[in-house]
Amino acid sequence: MAPTKETKRPVNAYRVPAMLKNLSYKLTSALSSSEVPTLKKNGEFSKAIRTEQLFPTTDPTIDGDDCLHDCASCSVKYPRKFDIDETEELYGHVKGWSTHLIVATGKTDWVRDVADEKGSIMEAVDKGDVQPSNGKLMLSASDMPVPNHSDHSSMVLLLPSWQFIDNVTPANTPDLIRNYVNPSPTNNTPLPTRTASTQTAPPQPEESPSIPPKIATASPLQARPCPHKYLILMCSQKTRDARCGQSAPLLRREFERILRPMGLYRDLHDERPGGVGIYFISHVGGHKFSANVMVYRHSSVISSPTQTNGHANGATNGVQESLQKMQIRDEAGQEVLLDADNEQAEEGSGEAAQCIWLARVRPEDCENIIRYTVLQGKVVKPERQLRGGFDRCMQLASW
Repeated sequence: MAPTKETKRPVNAYRVPAMLKNLSYKLTSALSSSEVPTLKKNGEFSKAIRTEQLFPTTDPTIDGDDCLHDCASCSVKYPRKFDIDETEELYGHVKGWSTHLIVATGKTDWVRDVADEKGSIMEAVDKGDVQPSNGKLMLSASDMPVPNHSDHSSMVLLLPSWQFIDNVTPANTPDLIRNYVNPSPTNNTPLPTRTASTQTAPPQPEESPSIPPKIATASPLQARPCPHKYLILMCSQKTRDARCGQSAPLLRREFERILRPMGLYRDLHDERPGGVGIYFISHVGGHKFSANVMVYRHSSVISSPTQTNGHANGATNGVQESLQKMQIRDEAGQEVLLDADNEQAEEGSGEAAQCIWLARVRPEDCENIIRYTVLQGKVVKPERQLRGGFDRCMQLASW
């Protein structure tokens, strides 16, 4: 960011304590930004010590002056007494997880610990005899609607596989863990390399970890790709913290206002290909930093790795689904057109390539989060908002 522009920016009062608290961190980061973690050849991930090593920060010389300014037109505001921690450093303190299982409950609030909900899928997964063998499972309840099935089954979303799994019940969660979670890719396994020949050929089940082979059992479980290209997950659990129950609906309203004219908004019942799915989920930790927003980005929206700031950047590929053509700029300053009619060649395949976990999100941040973070994989306010995440293309994570 150009120093001359930074000095002209007004400094918000609520940011001053955080700026003082993290001054030494920022100076260290700025002085050593040219250092980039060395990727390990054996598939292991490297820890990104600084934010810019993991995700690029917006730069007004590349992204324009808009990245310097919060939204001036949003009408949504937090309650007057909405107060959060602004002093503690965020980045690098999130514990790593391997897979994320998001359970459809049709609700926006739950008992304090969702695994204590009697007779639920969450209870069966957390307290069952069969546990994941491929690392830590993050378990979330969500407001995804429960299918109207006579057997009272529900569905789950498995990440980074980017799959919905239907017909899940508490009784068949052992099959879910054994046959879908355990064989699935994880956040710390490299994203499969795609070449020109493999992009046109249908993936073989035995070679694609994101589409587990059919199991020769009577299990009713069925996997299908999640149709969205981007996912925004927000904690709405007011039984853990009232601020989450307040912030999530307001942020969704603002995200919807921005996404609708672009043709990218997808409500809970909209499974058209592409777009942005927005879900409320249960407690993810760090409520004192509300609002927490987790952005998952599909592998099909990530360009083939272009070394920028030492890692891949997906801005040059952008989104393909906008009904109303919109202009953004890539790293070279060239305009990128987003068009809904230009669909991905490999519709229905792919996995989560990145997760960008933000906190301290306010309504006025939403426009730039969509424009830069969701669509381009860049972070606008890394020191204040980035908690952590991963990039499977570059084998980097914050943990």
